[in-house]
Amino acid sequence: MRGRQHGYGPPGPSRANVTDLVLLAAGGTGGHLFPAEALAAALIRRGMTVDLATDARAARYAGHFPARELHVLPADTVRGRSPVALARTGFALASGLVSSLRLLRRVKPAVVVGFGGYPTVPPLLAAALSGVPSLIHEANGVMGRANRMLAGRVSAIATGFPGLAKADPALAVKAVWTGNPLRPAAIAAAATPYDPPQPGGALRVLVFGGSQGARVMSDVVPEAVERLDAALRARLVLVQQAREEDLARVRDTYARLGVTAEVAPFFDDLPARMARAHLVIARSGAGTVAELSAIGRPSILVPLPHALDQDQAANARTLADVEAALVLRQVEFDPDRLALELHSFASEPMSLTRMADRARSQGVLDAAERLGDLVRHLADGGAVATFRGNRA
Repeated sequence: MRGRQHGYGPPGPSRANVTDLVLLAAGGTGGHLFPAEALAAALIRRGMTVDLATDARAARYAGHFPARELHVLPADTVRGRSPVALARTGFALASGLVSSLRLLRRVKPAVVVGFGGYPTVPPLLAAALSGVPSLIHEANGVMGRANRMLAGRVSAIATGFPGLAKADPALAVKAVWTGNPLRPAAIAAAATPYDPPQPGGALRVLVFGGSQGARVMSDVVPEAVERLDAALRARLVLVQQAREEDLARVRDTYARLGVTAEVAPFFDDLPARMARAHLVIARSGAGTVAELSAIGRPSILVPLPHALDQDQAANARTLADVEAALVLRQVEFDPDRLALELHSFASEPMSLTRMADRARSQGVLDAAERLGDLVRHLADGGAVATFRGNRA
């Protein structure tokens, strides 16, 4: 991270010294920060300057973000419906809005871009109030609550999946499908062709559950492996993400079964591991679906069941609809069902190859460049209709 962190601190450099500054707003998780980082790199290649506005939680993970400055703003998520919880959230967002208005007056961005989550609400509202062109990127197959709140106020809406806003004509006129920007490691991994499992050879399976892991994977996958016949267990080469509290029992199960397995709470080279896998078992966050598509790998997807917007279910359907993934609701994802599916895939490796090809057909490797083109167009004073016309 270059430059200084700013919340309520002293004024930074004069805007007169910065040309085409773009303020990116992202927070919360890697699902927001990864696409913002990919866009930042695309904008810097265009000679533009990037600042990042986020909350204190995400700031801890933004150390390598290629921004001139990091601005930490007050923000909070709606955590309950009680008067106290709503008042706390309202106060944090109001404080964030005041700080964002001050920030925009100081750095004078050409465009403000938000990547979803409540930390993006104050900077985007400040842009609308200040007359600064603004853009939200919606990574998921359905629009999240924060982006729904902002959609009517921004200049443009970029979408990770096509047709997202078609049901609302007022939003559809400013929506542009760009795809989901990919981190460089995913683009590099996409160059690896799919190498299907050979009869009787190793079957490489990658299991993960999002940036924080998912307990259901630790509960279900080892028990499913135990139900496989000994010959298939001997072929398995497993790489599995597990939470710290689940590590010992997952490792112990695989050791007892004699299964080759690497189990860890986090893998910092996940796209490369995805490229080496014959089959991926995972949640269906927007970033995961985008990387599975770009790299072209067959998958068993288990959408997060309790999400208010059911965004992961919508994301998973995009691959299921082209028969690139098997989607199981969490209530269906039990050891018996998973063992059955693993046995089926191992018996028919050509089905995995077909799924890999169909997944790759959905990949958008240049999403960051497409989004960068839209940001550049807005910075130059262009309208969304003109941009869409130029691309038609």
